[in-house]
Amino acid sequence: MSNVVKRNFRPTKTWYEDADKYWKTVPSSIDGMLGGLEVVHRPDVRDSLKFIAKIRSNTSAPVGSAYACDCGSGIGRVTKHVLLDQFDKVDLVEQNDKFLETAASQYLHEEVESGRVCSMFATGLQGFTPAEGKYDVIWCQWVLGHLTNSDMVAFLRRCASGLAPNGLVCVKENIARQGYIVDKEDSSVTRTEAIFERIFNKADMEIVEKDVQTELPQGCFVVKMWALRSK
Repeated sequence: MSNVVKRNFRPTKTWYEDADKYWKTVPSSIDGMLGGLEVVHRPDVRDSLKFIAKIRSNTSAPVGSAYACDCGSGIGRVTKHVLLDQFDKVDLVEQNDKFLETAASQYLHEEVESGRVCSMFATGLQGFTPAEGKYDVIWCQWVLGHLTNSDMVAFLRRCASGLAPNGLVCVKENIARQGYIVDKEDSSVTRTEAIFERIFNKADMEIVEKDVQTELPQGCFVVKMWALRSK
């Protein structure tokens, strides 16, 4: 077993390098993006679209539909099936060059050619700073587990500056029952709901909406969704 439950999370010196090495071994496919659980794809897309519809229902602070950012995009699974359904244009952020090459040349080729998929940033989130006021939604799914606590706080603060008026940061992540579950194979950590929400608070983000993913296979982590806005 590579998973270890810990009360505290202390990343190794090679935390980010180890994650990069792991993802370079993963195939550029939907199955690869989902860790061999392609069966999760349909319910994931369905509930993500429902979540966006829910945050869009707030007419007092309407979320725009011009531009989204897919953080930890991989080949662009979420971009293709969720974000492009809801937003005019999408940027991708992904540290693995191989995944971005697959996105540009195959998986999202038509969307790139049409101009709906715009910039592709080859960087980890610990090094990404969105352009000020650019995005209506910054979507972070199954990627924040690769960030240390302090880097997640810093990343979320940078994201707050990258939001358009009424913009939101959407987070969708696995949830641990207790403590931190550290996966030494892919250099990631699964946090409890309470730990996530303490980090959000430390980053000066308030929770606008939250929900839980349904119809996951038995044995999977609980998956929670949050919509965050700068306080």
